[in-house]
Amino acid sequence: MSERIGIYPGTFDPITLGHADIIRRGSKLVDRLIIGVTTNPSKNPMFTFEERCEMVRAEVDRLEIDHVEIVGFNALLMKFARKQGANVIIRGLRAVADFEYEYQMAGMNQQIDDEIETVFLMADVSLQPIASKLVKEIALFGGDISPFVSADVRDQVVARVEKIGRLGDY
Repeated sequence: MSERIGIYPGTFDPITLGHADIIRRGSKLVDRLIIGVTTNPSKNPMFTFEERCEMVRAEVDRLEIDHVEIVGFNALLMKFARKQGANVIIRGLRAVADFEYEYQMAGMNQQIDDEIETVFLMADVSLQPIASKLVKEIALFGGDISPFVSADVRDQVVARVEKIGRLGDY
Protein backbone atom coordinates (compact mmCIF):
# COMPACT_ATOMS: atom_id res chain seq x y z
CA MET A 1 0.00 0.00 0.00
CA SER A 2 1.33 3.43 -0.89
CA GLU A 3 1.99 6.13 1.65
CA ARG A 4 -1.13 8.07 2.63
CA ILE A 5 -0.34 11.79 2.38
CA GLY A 6 -2.91 14.28 3.60
CA ILE A 7 -3.20 18.02 3.14
CA TYR A 8 -4.94 20.20 5.70
CA PRO A 9 -5.17 23.61 3.99
CA GLY A 10 -6.08 26.94 5.52
CA THR A 11 -5.09 30.52 6.12
CA PHE A 12 -4.73 29.93 9.90
CA ASP A 13 -5.08 33.64 10.76
CA PRO A 14 -4.61 32.84 13.60
CA ILE A 15 -4.41 29.11 14.25
CA THR A 16 -7.03 28.15 16.85
CA LEU A 17 -7.58 25.26 19.23
CA GLY A 18 -10.10 23.98 16.69
CA HIS A 19 -7.40 23.86 14.00
CA ALA A 20 -5.06 22.09 16.43
CA ASP A 21 -7.77 19.50 17.14
CA ILE A 22 -8.21 18.77 13.42
CA ILE A 23 -4.41 18.54 12.99
CA ARG A 24 -4.12 16.10 15.91
CA ARG A 25 -7.00 13.93 14.74
CA GLY A 26 -6.22 14.20 11.02
CA SER A 27 -2.64 13.14 11.61
CA LYS A 28 -3.95 9.75 12.81
CA LEU A 29 -5.53 9.10 9.41
CA VAL A 30 -2.44 9.54 7.25
CA ASP A 31 1.22 8.57 7.20
CA ARG A 32 2.23 12.16 6.53
CA LEU A 33 0.15 15.31 7.10
CA ILE A 34 1.05 18.53 5.33
CA ILE A 35 -0.42 21.69 6.79
CA GLY A 36 -0.83 23.91 3.74
CA VAL A 37 -0.72 27.52 4.85
CA THR A 38 -2.15 29.59 2.03
CA THR A 39 -2.81 33.11 1.01
CA ASN A 40 -6.46 33.85 0.33
CA PRO A 41 -7.20 36.93 -1.75
CA SER A 42 -10.73 37.16 -0.32
CA LYS A 43 -9.45 37.51 3.25
CA ASN A 44 -7.64 40.40 4.90
CA PRO A 45 -5.19 38.65 7.24
CA MET A 46 -4.08 40.10 10.56
CA PHE A 47 -0.74 38.27 10.24
CA THR A 48 1.65 38.05 7.32
CA PHE A 49 2.07 34.82 5.42
CA GLU A 50 5.45 34.23 7.12
CA GLU A 51 4.03 34.95 10.58
CA ARG A 52 1.16 32.52 10.01
CA CYS A 53 3.54 29.78 8.84
CA GLU A 54 5.69 30.28 11.94
CA MET A 55 2.63 30.35 14.22
CA VAL A 56 1.39 27.05 12.75
CA ARG A 57 4.89 25.54 13.04
CA ALA A 58 5.06 26.46 16.73
CA GLU A 59 1.60 25.00 17.42
CA VAL A 60 2.45 21.75 15.60
CA ASP A 61 5.68 21.50 17.61
CA ARG A 62 3.59 21.89 20.77
CA LEU A 63 1.40 18.96 19.64
CA GLU A 64 4.52 16.77 19.34
CA ILE A 65 3.39 14.95 16.20
CA ASP A 66 6.43 13.93 14.18
CA HIS A 67 4.84 13.22 10.78
CA VAL A 68 3.36 16.70 10.27
CA GLU A 69 5.04 19.36 8.16
CA ILE A 70 4.13 22.93 7.30
CA VAL A 71 4.29 24.06 3.67
CA GLY A 72 3.19 27.46 2.45
CA PHE A 73 1.46 27.70 -0.91
CA ASN A 74 -0.19 30.19 -3.21
CA ALA A 75 -1.84 28.03 -5.84
CA LEU A 76 -4.96 26.06 -6.63
CA LEU A 77 -5.36 23.52 -3.80
CA MET A 78 -5.56 20.50 -6.09
CA LYS A 79 -2.39 21.51 -7.96
CA PHE A 80 -0.62 21.94 -4.62
CA ALA A 81 -1.94 18.56 -3.42
CA ARG A 82 -0.80 16.83 -6.60
CA LYS A 83 2.66 18.43 -6.32
CA GLN A 84 2.93 17.15 -2.72
CA GLY A 85 1.86 13.64 -3.76
CA ALA A 86 -1.24 13.86 -1.55
CA ASN A 87 -4.17 11.52 -1.88
CA VAL A 88 -6.37 13.05 0.84
CA ILE A 89 -7.59 16.56 1.63
CA ILE A 90 -8.62 16.97 5.27
CA ARG A 91 -11.21 19.59 6.14
CA GLY A 92 -12.73 20.48 9.48
CA LEU A 93 -16.45 21.12 9.86
CA ARG A 94 -18.03 23.20 12.61
CA ALA A 95 -21.63 23.70 11.49
CA VAL A 96 -24.12 23.18 8.68
CA ALA A 97 -22.91 26.37 6.96
CA ASP A 98 -19.39 24.90 6.82
CA PHE A 99 -20.76 21.70 5.33
CA GLU A 100 -22.56 23.48 2.49
CA TYR A 101 -19.42 25.40 1.49
CA GLU A 102 -17.08 22.42 1.96
CA TYR A 103 -19.44 20.09 0.06
CA GLN A 104 -19.38 22.44 -2.91
CA MET A 105 -15.58 22.78 -2.73
CA ALA A 106 -15.14 19.00 -2.50
CA GLY A 107 -17.29 18.57 -5.60
CA MET A 108 -15.27 21.15 -7.52
CA ASN A 109 -12.00 19.59 -6.34
CA GLN A 110 -13.21 16.15 -7.43
CA GLN A 111 -13.88 17.57 -10.90
CA ILE A 112 -10.29 18.82 -11.00
CA ASP A 113 -8.70 15.60 -9.67
CA ASP A 114 -10.86 12.61 -8.80
CA GLU A 115 -7.90 10.65 -7.42
CA ILE A 116 -7.67 12.88 -4.34
CA GLU A 117 -10.38 12.26 -1.73
CA THR A 118 -11.74 14.85 0.67
CA VAL A 119 -12.27 13.73 4.27
CA PHE A 120 -14.37 15.82 6.64
CA LEU A 121 -13.70 15.80 10.37
CA MET A 122 -16.26 17.26 12.73
CA ALA A 123 -14.74 19.66 15.21
CA ASP A 124 -14.82 18.59 18.82
CA VAL A 125 -18.13 19.76 20.32
CA SER A 126 -16.38 22.12 22.73
CA LEU A 127 -14.45 23.72 19.85
CA GLN A 128 -17.23 24.01 17.24
CA PRO A 129 -17.98 27.71 17.74
CA ILE A 130 -14.34 28.77 17.29
CA ALA A 131 -13.47 30.63 14.09
CA SER A 132 -10.33 32.65 13.40
CA LYS A 133 -12.47 35.55 12.19
CA LEU A 134 -14.35 35.66 15.50
CA VAL A 135 -11.15 35.32 17.52
CA LYS A 136 -9.75 38.39 15.77
CA GLU A 137 -12.98 40.31 16.26
CA ILE A 138 -13.11 39.51 19.98
CA ALA A 139 -9.47 40.56 20.36
CA LEU A 140 -10.00 43.79 18.43
CA PHE A 141 -12.77 44.74 20.87
CA GLY A 142 -10.58 43.90 23.88
CA GLY A 143 -12.18 40.56 24.76
CA ASP A 144 -10.45 37.52 26.20
CA ILE A 145 -9.50 35.01 23.49
CA SER A 146 -7.70 32.55 25.76
CA PRO A 147 -10.48 29.91 25.58
CA PHE A 148 -10.00 29.73 21.79
CA VAL A 149 -6.25 29.77 21.15
CA SER A 150 -3.05 28.63 22.85
CA ALA A 151 -1.29 31.03 25.22
CA ASP A 152 1.43 31.74 22.64
CA VAL A 153 -1.09 32.57 19.92
CA ARG A 154 -3.09 34.70 22.38
CA ASP A 155 0.04 36.71 23.16
CA GLN A 156 0.77 37.24 19.46
CA VAL A 157 -2.80 38.34 18.72
CA VAL A 158 -2.89 40.69 21.70
CA ALA A 159 0.46 42.21 20.66
CA ARG A 160 -0.83 42.72 17.11
CA VAL A 161 -4.02 44.34 18.36
CA GLU A 162 -1.96 46.68 20.55
CA LYS A 163 0.06 47.60 17.47
CA ILE A 164 -2.89 48.23 15.13
CA GLY A 165 -5.30 49.54 17.76
CA ARG A 166 -8.42 48.21 19.41
CA LEU A 167 -11.94 48.95 18.26
CA GLY A 168 -14.64 50.41 20.49
CA ASP A 169 -14.48 51.82 24.00
CA TYR A 170 -17.20 49.92 25.88
